[in-house]
Amino acid sequence: MENIDYEKMRLVNQLCFPLYAASRNVINLYTPHLKPLGLTYTQYIVFLVLWEQDGLTVSEIGERLMLDNGTLSPLLKKMEAEGYIERKRSRNDERIVEVTLTQKGRQLQEEARQVPEKVAGCVRLSADKAQTLYALLYELLDKQ
Repeated sequence: MENIDYEKMRLVNQLCFPLYAASRNVINLYTPHLKPLGLTYTQYIVFLVLWEQDGLTVSEIGERLMLDNGTLSPLLKKMEAEGYIERKRSRNDERIVEVTLTQKGRQLQEEARQVPEKVAGCVRLSADKAQTLYALLYELLDKQ
């Protein structure tokens, strides 16, 4: 029988677990600030991308948010039904769907502008540690 090092299988030795748990905790910090706006965290990050650059394709949004079409399409459909965005097929290529904000979607930016500051106040890390964590996480993402 092969000798398996079970120590490596302990939860406390898994890098993935604290990343997962921290991610959930941070996302949960957003909930009380997004709920009055009628938004989920995933809708919020889609808005962040579109407020930064309107008129992106579904693929471009998915790429920036690291979301697949199966996750993004129903989300965009719901956002469109709520009147925040419009989805239109590209005139050049019908396979490409372009997403643009409606007036209602643009106005929501003003209502949501305090969210980052409110959430940052809930994260108990010094500015230096938060910047280090940010850099490390993006380094990890860039290696994937």
